Amino acid sequence: MKNLLIASILTCLLLSCVQTKKDDASKTVFAADSIASTAKEIPFTWEGANIYFLLTDRFHNGNPENDLNFDRTDTTGVLRGFMGGDLQGITEKIKSGYFDELGVNALWFTPVVEQIHGATDEGTGATYGYHGYWAKDWTALDPNFGTKKDLETLVKTAHQRNIRILMDVVINHTGPVTETDPAWPLDWVRMEPTCEFTSYENTTSCTLVDNLPDIYTESDEAVKLPDPLLAKWKSEGRLSNELDELQLFFERTGYPRAPRFYIIKWLTDYVNDLGIDGFRVDTVKHADEKAWAELYKEASYAFETWKKKHPNKVLDDNPFYMVGEVYDYGISNGRWFDFGDKKVDYYDHGFKSLINFELKTDAEKSYETIFRKYHKLLQGKLKSKSVVNYLTSHDDGTPFDKKREKPYYSANVLLLCPGASQIYYGDESARTLIVEGTQGDATLRSFMNWSEIDSLVEKQNILKHWQKLGQFRRNHPAVGAGKHRRLAKSPYVFSRSYIDGEFKDKVVIGLDLPKGKKSLWVKGYFGNGTRLFDSYSETEVEVKNGKVLLDNPYDIALLELAQ
Repeated sequence: MKNLLIASILTCLLLSCVQTKKDDASKTVFAADSIASTAKEIPFTWEGANIYFLLTDRFHNGNPENDLNFDRTDTTGVLRGFMGGDLQGITEKIKSGYFDELGVNALWFTPVVEQIHGATDEGTGATYGYHGYWAKDWTALDPNFGTKKDLETLVKTAHQRNIRILMDVVINHTGPVTETDPAWPLDWVRMEPTCEFTSYENTTSCTLVDNLPDIYTESDEAVKLPDPLLAKWKSEGRLSNELDELQLFFERTGYPRAPRFYIIKWLTDYVNDLGIDGFRVDTVKHADEKAWAELYKEASYAFETWKKKHPNKVLDDNPFYMVGEVYDYGISNGRWFDFGDKKVDYYDHGFKSLINFELKTDAEKSYETIFRKYHKLLQGKLKSKSVVNYLTSHDDGTPFDKKREKPYYSANVLLLCPGASQIYYGDESARTLIVEGTQGDATLRSFMNWSEIDSLVEKQNILKHWQKLGQFRRNHPAVGAGKHRRLAKSPYVFSRSYIDGEFKDKVVIGLDLPKGKKSLWVKGYFGNGTRLFDSYSETEVEVKNGKVLLDNPYDIALLELAQ
């Protein structure tokens, strides 16, 4: 697929194209613009995307001046307050080439809409809405995260580097009630009962946890806008505009003015205005599934409207994308999630992908067992759909390798597995998931370990491994979206092939290889005389007698066509 020139360029870029003249010669500066330019030549497919997921507040602080708002000064529990990360910080890292170097082609960050102003008290100190899932006003951004202009800049900057943006959205609940945050009107939300999770009814028509008001997403009854929201809009000078836009929305769609349709309008405005590429949808199984089909319909309409207005900024022909968090869904479920008394096919309600909670346990098995299983399911009953695989996340207290003892193996499993991959911020640098004094999910949400990356050779080596695999995955849709075939059992060698119209891509990968001299069997896939390039060791080889010979200290090989 690549000619020799491109292979040579990538050879340079993958490791250390430009070395600094500092005393620490192990630090390198990557030519990120060149990597991004190369990425634009490669077709993008959501089925094989390499997604990076981060907590907006915990990644990078680009603007310390927005760190304190709404008098959020209560003493919090460990890792339960705002820490300064913001949209400007993410944009800075996009510009620096950090995501290019990781081979990331889609970026998902936690919700940035305005959060409740107050804090809850869970007995271990106050907790603020630093995570973004406690919405107070869907029509505004929280100043702790930044402004709408900041979000616009982030999207534009990402798109310039061929990185898609996934906006994290919540429809089924508001933020908790606090002294400064009254409940939404009772025709908008239910305050009880708390979900029991034993049936469809007591999973969808209930509050996820105590004091988390649940939107009546199943209702078609018209409701009025809350007086506090109207007063807020008026004080901000946008009351008339907001009301006019709502009038136009409901006239165009014919929807009743029920709670979910207001929120759908507010969320799809970001797509219409900024060209957001997709939604990661939170707490999917806790809302009536018809709401998701309606969200997808309106988001798609907004996305196509944006494309028509900005034809020179359109990245490709991919439609609007939605991936859902159906908690505990696993790829083995296929298209169905079973509530016990009812099964729901969320793929039939607007979702291209669902987050796969199964890889973290599958990761204990052999490579071939994992890859063969995922190939069979994705090429079978999930054909034309996909899953997003992960090993660690922000709210999964039982991740794979919680002690970060297998960072290289984790990269191999996640980034070479069929399906889309989700790197959780700090996976690539073994950011600790165990923080003393934390409670619950907070231990998973420490600030990104930039100082360790800068100072520890061990972290730099781990990062370099993730970068090599991530770039190879990004450069070859076959890795995530292609067909899997084992070529040899020992040493373990497999192929991936992908065809989309006139575009064809195929690679061979070896894992658990002997260090030093090694022979990889490629017969039946690459013919004798074929020149291949190993992106991991940056070595060009020729197929002879159905094999390629390598001599290096690595136990992995990433083979692509060199011509």
